[in-house]
Amino acid sequence: MRPDIYLVYLLLRLFGLLPLRWLQGLGAVLGRLALGRGGKTVHYTAVNLEIARPGLDEAGRAALLRDAMVESGKSITEVVKIWGSGAERALALVKEVRGEALFDAALASEKGLIIAAPHLGCWELLNYWLCSRTQIAILYRPPRIAAVEAMLRKVRGKLAPEQVRAEGAGVRTLYKRLAAGGTVGILPDQKPREGEGEFAPLFGRETNTMVLLPRLAARTGATVLFAFAERLPRGEGYRIHFLPAPEGLDDADLTRACAALNRGVEQCVNLAFAQYQWHYRRYSADNRPSPY
Repeated sequence: MRPDIYLVYLLLRLFGLLPLRWLQGLGAVLGRLALGRGGKTVHYTAVNLEIARPGLDEAGRAALLRDAMVESGKSITEVVKIWGSGAERALALVKEVRGEALFDAALASEKGLIIAAPHLGCWELLNYWLCSRTQIAILYRPPRIAAVEAMLRKVRGKLAPEQVRAEGAGVRTLYKRLAAGGTVGILPDQKPREGEGEFAPLFGRETNTMVLLPRLAARTGATVLFAFAERLPRGEGYRIHFLPAPEGLDDADLTRACAALNRGVEQCVNLAFAQYQWHYRRYSADNRPSPY
């Protein structure tokens, strides 16, 4: 591990001793400061919220934007606790699991399980919980700074998922894992590269949507569950949710399948609306007008 990255690791371990409530409180302050400064992040968030909640009046939009920025700030600072305190201690922050029977049944069926985890709540803690229950391979894109990977492996320890790169060999690994009755995790709202997705509605507006997850479900017959870790108020911890996939996600018609995939994302987001990663330019596409 590079000396500078190791120093970051040591700082994580140190500040990970702080209470979650303090760290999330700091994140809330940072979110409010960012809102006051404005800038691209605030603009992108405001545009996405207007798309998703078009019926709000000016006061309602302002309140929702404030809440979204506060939760965005919390998502940054809480990682110090999740990574810095160690995976086993972080799991003690999980106070409730809703839909756990769906998860247990999917594992027991041995038909393969796809966890669709949107950018919602604390997905790093969700990874820990999943890895504590089963071996899981997750599709990911490597961090821009390669040395960060070594730090992530160290902080995750024994509860680290198998990381599969989003490329041809990695996708084949996912198929093999599911065919053998294993578990894989995918971010269903990750925007695909141009020409690699299908346009389907998400909160009423067409957006480029991944086809990989529907294809995996259709070709392997694996169960698909949506999941996320909801941030509880006042630093009390987290509530993990499992939801069944909407009907049609494994449809051979990819337009219908992607529409079902986005409905699954919507169902999750509506349970913890302000905790979604609203600053992501989800609706941008090279061949269509951008709302941003």
